[in-house]
Amino acid sequence: MTLKTSHEKPVYVRLRETIADAILSGKYKDGDPLPSVRALAAEEQANPLTVAKAYQGFQDEGLVTVRRGVGLFVAPGARTRLRDGERKRFVETEWPAIRDRMARLGINPVELLDRESA
Repeated sequence: MTLKTSHEKPVYVRLRETIADAILSGKYKDGDPLPSVRALAAEEQANPLTVAKAYQGFQDEGLVTVRRGVGLFVAPGARTRLRDGERKRFVETEWPAIRDRMARLGINPVELLDRESA
């Protein structure tokens, strides 16, 4: 994992995105252990308190479970819940802007699909 270079978002938000991407991509599956706060902080060159804040958000949402003395684990169903949330966010917030830009540029979605299959 590496933090995205976009600096308009707080570091803990970028860390959350990095962790979520790793879960969505299958790097971490349901039940898998996550890196410790210190290990992830070292890997991402972030403050351990910032990493803890990112993990706490996942715990609050029920996407990560804590086993005392053992560590943090991806909660059952976390990938599905993250994917569903990302899909909803994409359709409701990102897609309208993309669709509008495509219309302004005269891009037909069918043309894009045709390029993918070529």
